[in-house]
Amino acid sequence: MTYRNPVIPGFHPDPSVCRVGDEFFLAVSSFTYFPGVPIFRSTNLVDWVQIGNALDRPSQLDLSGTETMTSGGVFAPTLRHHDGRFWMITTVMREMQLQNFLVTAEDAAGPWSDPVTIDLPGIDPDIAWDDDGTCWVHGALGEIRRFRIDPATGEVLGESERTWSGSGLQFPEAPHLFQRKGTWYLLIAEGGTERGHAASIARGPSPTGPWEGCPANPIISHRSTDRPIQNTGHADLVEAPDGTWWMVLLGTRPRGYTPGWHGLGRETFLVPVDWVDGWPVPRDLAIDMPYEPPGPQVASPGAGPGRYAFDGPLGPEWVSVRRPLGAAASVTERPGRLTLHGGDDDLDGPYPTFLGRRVQAQACRVRASADVTDAREAGVVVRMDEAHHAEVAVVGDEVVARLRVGPLERSVSKVPGPGPVVLGIDVVEHPDGFLGGPDLVRLGIEQPDGSLDVLLEVDGRYLSTEVAGGFVGRVVGLYAVGGTATFDGFAMMPG
Repeated sequence: MTYRNPVIPGFHPDPSVCRVGDEFFLAVSSFTYFPGVPIFRSTNLVDWVQIGNALDRPSQLDLSGTETMTSGGVFAPTLRHHDGRFWMITTVMREMQLQNFLVTAEDAAGPWSDPVTIDLPGIDPDIAWDDDGTCWVHGALGEIRRFRIDPATGEVLGESERTWSGSGLQFPEAPHLFQRKGTWYLLIAEGGTERGHAASIARGPSPTGPWEGCPANPIISHRSTDRPIQNTGHADLVEAPDGTWWMVLLGTRPRGYTPGWHGLGRETFLVPVDWVDGWPVPRDLAIDMPYEPPGPQVASPGAGPGRYAFDGPLGPEWVSVRRPLGAAASVTERPGRLTLHGGDDDLDGPYPTFLGRRVQAQACRVRASADVTDAREAGVVVRMDEAHHAEVAVVGDEVVARLRVGPLERSVSKVPGPGPVVLGIDVVEHPDGFLGGPDLVRLGIEQPDGSLDVLLEVDGRYLSTEVAGGFVGRVVGLYAVGGTATFDGFAMMPG
C-alpha cells in the first residue's frame, strides 16, 4: 500500500499536528485570507478533511493594516490538546507589528474562543506543558527564546531566556517542544523557508535543557538535491495509536527551468519516522510513499476540487481577502446562485469582493458563468497577491482576459457570441518541459464542446512565489467590481 504526497496539496503551509484518541488534528497558516487557520481532521494522517477554521469571526481576527502585504496576517500556528481542550497559538502581523495570541476550543471544529493576547516578541509560537503543569511558550526572533506564561490570562511569568537555536543555519524558527519516554526534545526549522530549508532537533532532561543537538542535524532537508520536493522544513511530530511516529512538514514542488518555480505555495507533506538511539530519523521523503496505515484509510470528502452549485452554505474551505464578505456574498439572495456585491472597490484595491479556494492540483480547469447585473466587471481570477494575478471577466459587452505582474498589465478582449458565456481558466503543463516555466495559464471562453477559446496565455512563472515573493500560493475564485453579479456555478477540476 502507498500514499501520495503532499497529503494536503495547495497553499497549506506550516503544519502543526496533534492526536486525540484515535484521531489527528492539524492546523496551517492562512496569512491575509479570511477565515484564518484552517483546521483538518484525519483518522490515518493521509486522508484529511477540513472541519473548520480557528479564526472565523472579526472579534478573533483583525487583518487591517495588511493591505500592502499579502504575506502579512496570520503566521505559523501550533495546535495542541491539553486538559480536555484544543489550544491554538499563533502570530498576526499588521503594519509590521507582531502580536501573539492563543485561542481554545472543546471541539476542533469550533467554536473557538476570542483571543488571549500574549505580550511576547517574535513569531511561530509553540505551547507545551511540563509534568508539573508549567506552560511553556517558545518563539523565534533571530533566535529561539522560551517563556513561562499563564495560559488563562496570557501573562508572561518571569524573564524570557535564550535557548537552543539550531545548528547555526540562518533563521532559526518554528520551535516545537515535546516529551518522549522521559526525555524532552526541541524541534526547530532553520535555513529559511526557501531552498535551504531544514529541520533540526535537540534533546535534554527537562524543558529547559541542557540541550544536546542531534549529531545528524539537520534531520531532514532537500537542499542542493534534484528531488521533486524542495523547501522541506517547518516540521511537527506526532505518535499514532499503534506506537509509530510521523512527521508533517511543509515543502514545495518547483518545476521548469532554473531556478524552478512553484505556484501552489508551500504544501503539507507526511513522512514516517523511526527512532534510532533516542533520535527521530525521518525516512526518505518522496511523492509516492510506502504506507502502513495507523488508522482506517477512507476517501476525503468535501476538500478536493470539483463542481459547486451554491445550493447550500459555503464550506470552510472558501476564503475571502482580509475580511469576511458578510452580506456582500450570498447563496440565499438568489437560491442556487452565488451573488457578489462588488461595491466600489477595484480588483487590485485593498478589499476586493473575492470568494475563492486554494488551488490543489498542478493542472486544473476552472469554469464559471457570470451574470453581470450592474457590476462594472465580474469574473474568475487566479491570484498570488494584489500585484500578481490573472483574470477573465465580463466587462460590458466584452470578455476581457488580463494579466497583472507588478506594475505591468496586459489585456485582450473579445465580444462573445450569443448565449450564456462560460469563463474559463486552464492550467496545463508547459510544452517546453524542463526548459520552460512550471506551467501555462490560459484564460478564455468555454466552447460548446468544452474546449477553451484562449484569449490570453500566461507563462505560469509570473504567478509563482519565485516571482511574486512572499509565503502564499495560488487561490482561484470569483469576484465582482462596482456592483452586483451572480454566478450559477463554479467548477475547479483536475486538468
